[in-house]
Amino acid sequence: MKKNYYKIISAICLVCSFTSCGDFLEIKDQREIILEDFWNEKADVDNIVAGCYSALQNEGVRKRMMIWGEFRSDNIGAGSNIDDDISLYNILKENITAKNDYTTWDGFYDVINRCNTVLKYAPEVAAKDPAYTDGDLKATIAEVTALRSLCYFYLIRTFRDVPFSREAFTDDDQKMDLAATPFNEVLNNLIVDLEAIQNDAVRRYPETKNGYQTGRITQDAIHAMLCEMYLWAGDYDNCIKYADMVIKSKKEIFEEYNKKNRNNMGASVEALLEKRLNGFPLIYEDLQKVDQCGRVYNTLFTQSKRDDASREVIFELYYDEDPSAHSTINNGAISSFYGNSSSKKGLVTAGSTVSGDINLTSGSGRVIFEDKIKDMDARLYTCYDQSSEAIAKMVYSKININAEATPNANYSSAFPSNSNGSQWIIYRLPDIMLFKAEALCMKMRDGVEAEDLAYNDAMNKEAFYLVNAINKRSIMKVTLTEKDTLNASDFGSKSTMLELVKKERRRELMFEGKYWFDLVRYALRAGNTNEVISSVSKRDDVNSQFASNFFKKMDAIFWPYNYEELKVNHNLVQNPAFGSGESTSYEKTTK
Repeated sequence: MKKNYYKIISAICLVCSFTSCGDFLEIKDQREIILEDFWNEKADVDNIVAGCYSALQNEGVRKRMMIWGEFRSDNIGAGSNIDDDISLYNILKENITAKNDYTTWDGFYDVINRCNTVLKYAPEVAAKDPAYTDGDLKATIAEVTALRSLCYFYLIRTFRDVPFSREAFTDDDQKMDLAATPFNEVLNNLIVDLEAIQNDAVRRYPETKNGYQTGRITQDAIHAMLCEMYLWAGDYDNCIKYADMVIKSKKEIFEEYNKKNRNNMGASVEALLEKRLNGFPLIYEDLQKVDQCGRVYNTLFTQSKRDDASREVIFELYYDEDPSAHSTINNGAISSFYGNSSSKKGLVTAGSTVSGDINLTSGSGRVIFEDKIKDMDARLYTCYDQSSEAIAKMVYSKININAEATPNANYSSAFPSNSNGSQWIIYRLPDIMLFKAEALCMKMRDGVEAEDLAYNDAMNKEAFYLVNAINKRSIMKVTLTEKDTLNASDFGSKSTMLELVKKERRRELMFEGKYWFDLVRYALRAGNTNEVISSVSKRDDVNSQFASNFFKKMDAIFWPYNYEELKVNHNLVQNPAFGSGESTSYEKTTK
């Protein structure tokens, strides 16, 4: 970690207030923080915590969330003017070196150090300011511990082994050239940290604070993180435990919402919801007129009022389509990478695997989207605009789909380049439901005794119930028949059900920065890189023979340490897939 990351938090902080809509992210003038004069009252702590969120929203951090989580997969291909960003184009060509700009990690370590600084000084404020209660202090500790853990989780999924510290770096004399801590050790530490503070986090923010329930760390957000971390750790029982906690909480929020809006729903709609969504509290289309769709997309990704979205969204980075009026931040990473009103196609677009699959209007031969529902999956239209050959998700402020005889979407509301107000969702309920379904698959037994078969059948049925709810939500028909939906009998084994879970994750979470991380998890669990090789070999700008050879080594699924990091931290040892020499500390696979 470079010393210039860690000047005394006296370096420049984004100081925020808490007084209006989206208020915890409103940026005031930057100023230097002098330790002795600053950490005196609750407001000081609140401002620095808000600065942690602002740093996480930073465009460089956001771009890396997108690139690291998805862009090495065949979901992504080159878009317009890709030569303007050579580092990005080299990633799409799998020509990644230690000098690639997107191998830098300073933005994440900046957030980590801000969080560690709060953890160091907040207890001193509690001792000075009676208004900063013990409960407030515990909630603060829980919040910044979770933000720090989220950053480390991004880092280990990207680089595998990374420098890990819970110490605040506020003095240039401190030792900062830390050796990398192994992946599993960091992951276990994150789990321990989150387990320790989960009950101290805020459970529910007041409805008057728009954006807080989804844009701030809550108990649900921590439980979502634990759910995913336990899945990566191979602890499937705990993964399921925390998934159930999130689902239960979201059902409670959904029921409260329905009580307030029951006059607008009616018993028939409630019955349809139960049948279509299997009782899960997902955002839904207008079920009385499903031929006009788009409500799910518009609610989840683009609406500035987040109380509706909070029924499904767990944690997101909040952005504003009118940043100048509210002194907030727009989602510039989406405008640059995916597109905007001036350039419908951004630097990247859907890879040919995705675009070709979506363009098969006959439904025959689809790989990602189910053949049997043909063109009736709303996600075909909210992911990709065939006319402009561009990614649609988060580029448009509204997508309305006419799902009558020949489905078509209205793509007339792209965000301007300087005011993209789409939300970057880090966790939403389908993500958690599919984590649980994956864990259920992994719990299935290899035995053939009657007891084993009965156990596996129960696991299989529960996994299908989760996947089918998400899938049915996307089908643009008022009344669903058996021929419109997935058939449980087609997925009766562990292998077929697990493949269904993987496909549904790809369909549902496409372009949300998830798919490469999923491939990494599958590879680590299987002990081979077959699925990674399959994905990379289908990419438009990558030679399939190169991909087959390069990705035989497990090291290759991770990223190299940046060249500048290696110059200042001599305790870092380069990932051998991108440097010279071998290291027995890295697992290889030739399976």
